[in-house]
Amino acid sequence: MKKNYEIVLFDLDGTLTDPKEGITKSIQYSLNSFGIKEDLENLDQFIGPPLHDTFKEYYKFEDKKAKEAVEKYREYFADKGIFENKIYENMKEILEMLYKNGKILLVATSKPTVFAETILRYFDIDRYFKYIAGSNLDGTRVNKNEVIQYVLDLCNVKDKDKDKVIMVGDRKYDIIGAKKIGIDSIGVLYGYGSFEEISESEPTYIVENVESIKDILL
Repeated sequence: MKKNYEIVLFDLDGTLTDPKEGITKSIQYSLNSFGIKEDLENLDQFIGPPLHDTFKEYYKFEDKKAKEAVEKYREYFADKGIFENKIYENMKEILEMLYKNGKILLVATSKPTVFAETILRYFDIDRYFKYIAGSNLDGTRVNKNEVIQYVLDLCNVKDKDKDKVIMVGDRKYDIIGAKKIGIDSIGVLYGYGSFEEISESEPTYIVENVESIKDILL
């Protein structure tokens, strides 16, 4: 029997929109300030996880330098990179369907809330979401499970109601975060997580395209 999910959480980058151009150009700008030259195609790993952690993991930056790198990233991103972005084809129509069918839609992203709100307004899809939750600009609430818990608290979701909640995301961080909180998940393959990454994190469902999301949720 098909489960009826009433509350649907969406990741932003690589799930609702394709932010590749803006994020990779912002990272390239940041790295340049440290004398590091990188081609844009080598920077996809920055799409999805917290930036601070990714600078530390891939470039071995210590904590202070990683924070400086994030600040440099934001110089470009806030001005230009935020709009070097595109919504996935058919996503707006699916959000409209879910909304009209009474689903409560939420955003849970590691991107700062203020940037997430701007992007969703830019694509005119902010109206579908009851709450848009992201990280804080000071670097707190960046882990996906923290963001998920925060937005569920805003909705007053109790433990007994978690079987009605599902997270949709394109990276292992989304799936692992959902598991930590105790909710189901959909891993999407059209974003920036490989099939291996998604399957190894063991989501409840895996879908290849945007249209397949509605087959699970409607």
